[in-house]
This record gives sequence, structure tokens and C-alpha cells, in this order.
Amino acid sequence: VQLQACGGGSVQTGGSLRASCLASGRTFSRSFMGWFRQAPGKEREFVAAISGGGGSTYYADSVKGRFAIARDNDKNTVYLQMNNLKPEDTAVYYCAADLLRYGSSWRVQGAWGQGTQVTVSS
Repeated sequence: VQLQACGGGSVQTGGSLRASCLASGRTFSRSFMGWFRQAPGKEREFVAAISGGGGSTYYADSVKGRFAIARDNDKNTVYLQMNNLKPEDTAVYYCAADLLRYGSSWRVQGAWGQGTQVTVSS
């Protein structure tokens, strides 16, 4: 699977954005997909994940209730809807394929997208 992310941008506090990630490859519908983010000077962190069929979703506590992950397997696309954005959400957001969960952490076994910038101003 190869990934291409888009849809970042700049908004003010409380605004919304939707990031998209288009995947190539025939195994997309079987792949556990996710989003991570990396803020300047910080390590990359898990944001959200979704199972292959879309029936199970997982979120970091910092975004729970504000962000929603979804997928359209007919379009080979995974989405991250980001609402009520805060300045601390400012980061480069990366989509990733073939996630595995190890206890409370997530590891990426597949490809990474190139990242899309999200900037939230106060």
C-alpha cells in the first residue's frame, strides 16, 4: 500500500478541518489504518485508528470527542475529521497502514503517507 495525504490547512481555535489519505494497492480494505501527528520538537504520537471494515475505531485521549476517523473502502480513502481544533493540535499529520496494537501503544507495520500540515492559531 502507498499513501498520499492531503487536506491540512490553517484555522483558528474552534475551527474544523478534514484530512484525507488516498491509498493504492489491493489490500486496503484489509488494512488497519491510522493517523499520527508530530509537533515541532516533539515525538510522533498516535491520534486515531480504524479497523479494515470500519467497525472499530480508537482515539488518543487528547482528541477523543473532537476528532473522528472514517474510511471508504470503495474509494481506498481514510479520513480524519478534526473539530473544535486547539493550538496544541498544530502538527504534521501522517496517515499510516497496517497498524498493530501492543497494549496501549500502536506500531506501524506498513507504509507512511508524506504528511499534511495542520496549523491552529489562537
